Amino acid sequence: MTSQHTFAQHERAHSIDRGDVPEGGVARHSGMPVAWRRRLVMALNVVTIIALDVVVYLVLSPASVFEPDAIIMAGFLLASPWTVLGFWNAVIGLILLHGAANPARSIYPYYKEGADMQPEALSSQTALTVFLRNEDPQPVFERLGAVWESLRSTGLDDHFRLFFLSDTSDVHMAEAEEWAFLRLVDAIEAEGGHRPVYRRRASNVGYKAGNIEDFLRQYGQDYDFFLPLDSDSVMAGDVIVKLAAAMETHPEIGILQSLVVGMPATSGFARMFQFGMRHGMRSFTMGSTWWTADCGAYWGHNALIRTAAFLAHCRLPVLPGRSPLGGHILSHDQLEAAFMRRGGYEVRVLPIETRSFEANPPTLIEFARRDLRWCQGNMQYWRFLFAPGLKLVSRFQILQAILMYLAPPAWIAMTFAATWKGVTTGFTPAYVELGFWLFITVFLLSISPKIAGVLDVVFTRGAIRRYGGPLRFGLSTVIELVTSMLMAPIIAVSVSIFLLGLVFGRSVTWSGQNRDQLGVSFPTVIKAMAVQTIIGATLAVVVFEAGGPVATLWALPFTGGLCAAIPFTMVTASRWFGRWSTRLGLFAIPEESHMPRVLSRILPEEARRWRRLQNRGGPTSGRAWPRASIEQTEGGR
Repeated sequence: MTSQHTFAQHERAHSIDRGDVPEGGVARHSGMPVAWRRRLVMALNVVTIIALDVVVYLVLSPASVFEPDAIIMAGFLLASPWTVLGFWNAVIGLILLHGAANPARSIYPYYKEGADMQPEALSSQTALTVFLRNEDPQPVFERLGAVWESLRSTGLDDHFRLFFLSDTSDVHMAEAEEWAFLRLVDAIEAEGGHRPVYRRRASNVGYKAGNIEDFLRQYGQDYDFFLPLDSDSVMAGDVIVKLAAAMETHPEIGILQSLVVGMPATSGFARMFQFGMRHGMRSFTMGSTWWTADCGAYWGHNALIRTAAFLAHCRLPVLPGRSPLGGHILSHDQLEAAFMRRGGYEVRVLPIETRSFEANPPTLIEFARRDLRWCQGNMQYWRFLFAPGLKLVSRFQILQAILMYLAPPAWIAMTFAATWKGVTTGFTPAYVELGFWLFITVFLLSISPKIAGVLDVVFTRGAIRRYGGPLRFGLSTVIELVTSMLMAPIIAVSVSIFLLGLVFGRSVTWSGQNRDQLGVSFPTVIKAMAVQTIIGATLAVVVFEAGGPVATLWALPFTGGLCAAIPFTMVTASRWFGRWSTRLGLFAIPEESHMPRVLSRILPEEARRWRRLQNRGGPTSGRAWPRASIEQTEGGR
């Protein structure tokens, strides 16, 4: 975390940290030992990357490091590892979901599925911590009110307490937070619940990690666990209780991360984005959890954390130097997971859907801003690659977090180098075709989790119906994959420009996020997407002048997205696109067919309008998914 704990002090303090595993019943996995899983995944990735690189090298055969071919080769070397790993995670996950293996025994034996496994009692106390920063408080407190009602229905709500931890600097917004908090207090106390706590810091030192540290200093000793929630988080009460029971039974677990999925939305962009993420996350997360095992990921929210272990091992240092790469760490979650594992505690990801939700950005501009915040935070990680005491898998995950944001500029460099060569030596048909297939290869590898997710839905009995039926699901899949192709170069240019700015001290501001409002003004879109449009139009003209219509057609997967950046952003952010997609049932997710109770009181009917048109007598219940998704249907209405 923060305070005056410097980077050098942090490294010295943990150079002798032995990380003794606490006593307790360790959950035993069935199937292949974890060490052999990791060897297999490493072998699959190394062989695939080498094979791809050899093919590209034989085709290009660069004679000098200063040639365009050498730049293309270097870009491919840098861009391929991240996408290849995603491909194999998705393949392994798909096999686990539909093969003979039982993931409940081989991956998450510590968690008991099914309504009949609901704990009758708890011995622990858990703080539900909600973090606020200059955002409209009304939807935040509505969501947390729904979470509390869901907890109350379990009969175990006396083991939990809500904490609203505000870093809001806007005075009027802070007043609105206090009024919303008092209304929630009245409702909770009227039902006999623990009085929630609201605390606002005068200065957001250390960002969210600093907010967590201040909370733990003041209240941490009173709680066995704490559950960080973002202001758009929603979790079902019985799921929270089950997570607490799992942590009680398995004291070796320091962080237990739930699989977070998007909730039904009225924004067309959010619907489109989370539709692809929803089915893609199942196979990808199942595959990655299979081999990461006790070195799992932590996403900063919707995860139960052992308070004493976090206080002992997860303190983040203040980095030397000035912002953006020095000072307080912005992206705290991956490092906290690595430090928790160094301390001897396990970090586990529950790779099944358990009614753990978030809201996705309603516009492409907001999506890109969030991505850049994560990018800046991840670029601070390089100092920890050789930090003492970290597990090998943790080091790899830190490297992976860095590479995922170096891949886009590598891809852009490949594109510019290919255009340079085409202009100087001519766009021969073979060369143009090579550029096209390089783009398609990288793109297909990057969307392989979504393709695996589509296959997962097709192979799962009753799943297509829960996504709106064959026609809606098929059409939504095609549209989402096309828009993913359009978005890829837009985001790649955005990240590349931002990384270049980091070198010169450019930084992002960590302030309130737009989580609900639709629509963007034309001047805002011009400001955000002008560079992408100029680059796309310039490349298109250059390719057409040098290579003619055929070369221009082959280049469309890249230049088309950039040239369409402005209209794409405006259309997908518009209210009419959101209304059109919800009315037709495009990009539907399972909760729209079978709404969980925890969401039913906070989501507008517009988010599932197609269901109302289809069945005016009320919502219908879809068939439960087998095995890994059975909990998704519990508690619906």
